[in-house]
Amino acid sequence: MPDGRQTQEISSLSDRRASSSACKNASMTIEAAAAVPLFFLAVLCLFYFMEVMTIRTSVRAGLQAAGKQAMQDAYILTAVTPAGLEKDIVRAIGAERLERSIVEGGSMGIHCEGSFLSPTTGIGTIRAKYKIRLPIPMFGVPPVTYEESMRIKAWTGYEKEIFGKEDEGTVYITETGAVYHRDYHCTHLDLSIRMAQASDIDLLRNGNGGKYYACEHCGGKSLGGVYITDTGDRYHSSLSCGGLKRTVYAVPISEAAGKGACSRCGT
Repeated sequence: MPDGRQTQEISSLSDRRASSSACKNASMTIEAAAAVPLFFLAVLCLFYFMEVMTIRTSVRAGLQAAGKQAMQDAYILTAVTPAGLEKDIVRAIGAERLERSIVEGGSMGIHCEGSFLSPTTGIGTIRAKYKIRLPIPMFGVPPVTYEESMRIKAWTGYEKEIFGKEDEGTVYITETGAVYHRDYHCTHLDLSIRMAQASDIDLLRNGNGGKYYACEHCGGKSLGGVYITDTGDRYHSSLSCGGLKRTVYAVPISEAAGKGACSRCGT
């Protein structure tokens, strides 16, 4: 029979084997715990990559549909409106689809201010910019900017010779404005409309410190609120008043002959 010393050695050897087996099991558990999140992260990245490709395909299809419509209308008006292109693209893709997507801003995240139609050539350059934000907060990935572009011929039936330079630059004009703008979001074009209480209108001031007066088109105060802008000096009783609207056209700078530069963005 084994003596006490042999029994102690056998017990110690058994303990070491059990400890080694426990360490191996613990190591495998840690590796499994680390591998599972990495696996799901890889699947998530693959999903977002497929979603980005789907969005780009949708925007290109929407841009093509909007460009065709704009070129079809070019025989009446030889210019394109970025806002109109944006609406047509959103309509082609679907506003609900964009709101559920990873496009930053949803249906308001498509911008076409780099688009223009040259009256001299009848060729339009249509661009759509947007940002995609990957909702992975642990990595802090910033939004990525994408741009889709295409060139398309206006449906005018003929093509003139090119007189201007293709890269001469784009400016923005309005139907009645006497100046051109280099920034599509110039405050003279992008009206920041807000509602105010009619009873407070005499106390309010615009961005230049001026008072607000009744609009000549839509009349005086309404029973509820009125609409004002930071750069204007009129208050409006109707949101659909023409004084609150701007139809902006993107044209090459050579087509803005006779118009001066905007004091805010023209330099």
